[in-house]
Amino acid sequence: MRTEFCEQLGIEFPLFAFTHCRDVVAAVSNAGGLGVLGAVGFTAEQLEVELAWLDEHVTGIYGVDLVIPSKYEGKGVEGLTPEQLEKQLAQLVPQGHRDFAQQLLTAHGVPALPDGEHHSELLGWTATTAGPQVEVILNHPKAKLVANALGTPPADVVARIQESGRVIGALCGSVKHAMNHRAAGLDFVVCQGTEGGGHCGEVSSLVLWPQVIDAVGDLPVLAAGGIGNGAQVAAALAMGAAGAWTGSLWLTVEEANVPPAQMDTYLGASSHDTVRSRSWTGKPCRMLRNDWTDAWESADTPDPLPMPLQMMVALDGVKRGHRYPEAARDVNFNPVGQVVGMMNKVERSADLINRLVEEYVTACDRLTKLNG
Repeated sequence: MRTEFCEQLGIEFPLFAFTHCRDVVAAVSNAGGLGVLGAVGFTAEQLEVELAWLDEHVTGIYGVDLVIPSKYEGKGVEGLTPEQLEKQLAQLVPQGHRDFAQQLLTAHGVPALPDGEHHSELLGWTATTAGPQVEVILNHPKAKLVANALGTPPADVVARIQESGRVIGALCGSVKHAMNHRAAGLDFVVCQGTEGGGHCGEVSSLVLWPQVIDAVGDLPVLAAGGIGNGAQVAAALAMGAAGAWTGSLWLTVEEANVPPAQMDTYLGASSHDTVRSRSWTGKPCRMLRNDWTDAWESADTPDPLPMPLQMMVALDGVKRGHRYPEAARDVNFNPVGQVVGMMNKVERSADLINRLVEEYVTACDRLTKLNG
């Protein structure tokens, strides 16, 4: 199961786990895969705490996922601090959007956050907010892999990461995006089909993976979007992928920092329950359909704003949903891929890695018998 990319990184299995939970990152990396921490929800100070913890608990290496979109409101604004940019962007958010979001939460009985739990509205969705995160990453030697979730990262970020001895890549949902990544000199590409959770394009994995793999030549491609078992990993590697990038699977492991009520929602969902919606982040993002996503799609309600303005409207809902998951069951932010229909039990992260490997071996044995 080892690929050249495994050899380059010094990991046992070409299994990459994207998650916002440090415990999952550590468990996956220690089980032979590579855990990748999503940094978008952390300030630079919070990210420092997370990575310092990972340094202590990961025996090998881990990765970090940034979000520096190619296009977003406020791009090109120079010389502002994250706080100044947030203040400037807040002026572009119509009050009607804020009122509509608050009405939705109130109508569903989701309590407001307690006094004193103030939070920034502007997450790491911009180059300005991601810059301090890059500085933190560079101070942690075990953070050997960096991925950008939306578009080709800026040239200066690519140069700094590579000069530090790390590898940097980016997600893509089309051949065009992949070629842009190659032209920018990235070290790998994560090719995600529309089945995947979070931000995704419109082409299915089975169609997109071979197109991108053929187009980028010897650039390592990690297959993503809908992978839920080892047979799918075998299929991706058979097409020429250098590994499998997974995300949704790690929402229902024991170590995941997902409230029980929200985890129950994932466990009870089918593959037909997801939808691509701009209602939380401003860009098409696959998640579970619920009253929140339906409300923003109605003809007589506000249209979702561009990134990052929509999340500045919706972030209070994210925070309240995480704190009060029972009350927010019908309006919570549940990003997940169509593979949610295969996520029907809770298991330890290490056991999940082992299961993927065993299923991969079984699939390869099946093909060997067919070719015999």
